Amino acid sequence: MQIKAIRFRENGFAAQPFAFGGEEGPQAFDPKVRYRSGLTNYLIDTGKEVILVDTGLPAGTPEEVPDENTPIYTGRDICSYMEAFAALGYRPEQVTKILVTHKHIDHTGELRSFPNARIYVNAAECGAAEFKGLDNIVPVEFTDGAYHEFPESQIIADGIRYIKATGHTNGNSLVVAEDDGLFYMIHGDITYVDEALYANKLSVVYEDIKAARGTLDRVRAFVSKHPTVYLSTHTPQGPENLDAKRIVDLTNPPETIPPGEVTFRTATGKYVCSVCGFVYDPAVGDPDNGIAPGTAFEDLPDDWRCPRCRQPKSKFNKA
Repeated sequence: MQIKAIRFRENGFAAQPFAFGGEEGPQAFDPKVRYRSGLTNYLIDTGKEVILVDTGLPAGTPEEVPDENTPIYTGRDICSYMEAFAALGYRPEQVTKILVTHKHIDHTGELRSFPNARIYVNAAECGAAEFKGLDNIVPVEFTDGAYHEFPESQIIADGIRYIKATGHTNGNSLVVAEDDGLFYMIHGDITYVDEALYANKLSVVYEDIKAARGTLDRVRAFVSKHPTVYLSTHTPQGPENLDAKRIVDLTNPPETIPPGEVTFRTATGKYVCSVCGFVYDPAVGDPDNGIAPGTAFEDLPDDWRCPRCRQPKSKFNKA
């Protein structure tokens, strides 16, 4: 088995109130403290199958334009997700299965680019807009019983489990692949940065805070008992852990590397939801919710919310 990183954005940041403030509130943390951010998904080559865990942002998604108050900035494009996938030496038709951690567009953006893949989705989330029109969805009911600390799981292939891990969304899941005595835990947004795993903190983005706490507790219990390589989406720590086969040791947090210098650029007038990746384009507006074309983001009503994930305006970044 080989696990490979598909990296497509880098040199971003997540502010501590965003990454840590889910339970105590963001006001309890220092907005000047920032952690490295980016975007990475993963590929599992079993020798018999090519399996993806999530499929990045759709091609053409604009980069965000951060400022000093931005809670999370996913960074600059290295390339598109599909270009990063191709750089690993694979073709889309080789992919047999896609395991979706959750519905947000930065995890589902290129599902339609893999014609032969069966797309595994927590059954609770199959009705989400991101999956509409797809006839290769496999609703997962997690019928294969408990897997160590996790009560519900589904066997995907030898050594690969798809695990119910709700909280961030009500259909959130994670993946564990066992290989050569190690457990590779591939997740979407259980945490946004590894520092939050070690500090036992939830981010401010969740649909069910109680479930999110239960999931993080189970993750921490699992990594305490099993040699686990923790593979995150929103931090370069994920691919770094993979390259080094670095095992989580909750009693010995890794040194935090500060993010690099951020280039502040000219905004386009578009805004990107930092949670789900929805792009608000003033030229289009939001007609389904009574917002006419030509409406600037700044002129949206204070109670306007992201049409996809229902987050408030404060969760949007300039593009």
